[in-house]
Amino acid sequence: TRRALGLLPALPAEPRVADLGCGPGKQTLVLAGELKALVLAVDFHQPYLDQLKRSAAGAGLSHLIQTRCADMGSLSDPPDSFDLIWSEGAIYILGFARGLELWRPLLASGGCLVASELTWLESDPPAEVRDYFTVEYPAMTDVGGNLALAEEAGYEVLAHFPLENQAWWDNYYQPLARRAEALAEQAKDDPDLAAVLAENQTETDIWRRFGGSFGYVFYLLRKSA
Repeated sequence: TRRALGLLPALPAEPRVADLGCGPGKQTLVLAGELKALVLAVDFHQPYLDQLKRSAAGAGLSHLIQTRCADMGSLSDPPDSFDLIWSEGAIYILGFARGLELWRPLLASGGCLVASELTWLESDPPAEVRDYFTVEYPAMTDVGGNLALAEEAGYEVLAHFPLENQAWWDNYYQPLARRAEALAEQAKDDPDLAAVLAENQTETDIWRRFGGSFGYVFYLLRKSA
């Protein structure tokens, strides 16, 4: 998050910032702390927003974070409402192209959009991992494809870079594995939970074996005139 912030051009003195699909908001805390600006954190899952509020209070950032439980794909904010729209690991819910299209009118002239998107990192990934994502995320494309989609949607590409594999393992799959282990006994009597844990295990196995073929890429974009 800090690396992406450091690659952005200068923002207005008091930028209007929205973090869409914020989840529990680890990056929201960074945005508020680094920018010293009010951040509107939007997510459809109220428990995530409640967690973010607790984290913000603990970090002394409550005055800089406003939460809204809403669908990031149908926001009612007027045009030109934000100088910076941020979205980490969430735009795929709408589809990359659709998200860029929906959010562009919300940006002020010259405003920036930063989104991380699941992306092919190899031109010819192994058949097993390609088949997996054909089911899980058929719209997934490579960096060049996403850059073309951004330009077609009316953005100038400022920069892009992949998320390091360490971030996947240390901050996502390891905690997920610990949580799955803690729930294993409960899952014996809960078929729905067992199915979720099985899906997570499959995803983790795919990443272990094919993590070099795909990953999240940050795309830093600016609204074109």
